[in-house]
Amino acid sequence: PPKQIGVHALRGGDVVGDHTVFFLTDGERVELTHKASSRMTFAQGALRAASYLAGQKPGIYTMKDVLGLNV
Repeated sequence: PPKQIGVHALRGGDVVGDHTVFFLTDGERVELTHKASSRMTFAQGALRAASYLAGQKPGIYTMKDVLGLNV
């Protein structure tokens, strides 16, 4: 149905991270895919976020803050 967002999750085997976002309209589809082959990628991101937060005052932060994208 129009203006509806669907979510689907599938886990199995040795897949570490395989994420795809679909943008769909009548007659076409755009796909954006991210594939991770190691959990190390996620661990490094978590450590980077923890390091950033250790130096901040209490508050609410996003990954934009962690990555320095809030300009």
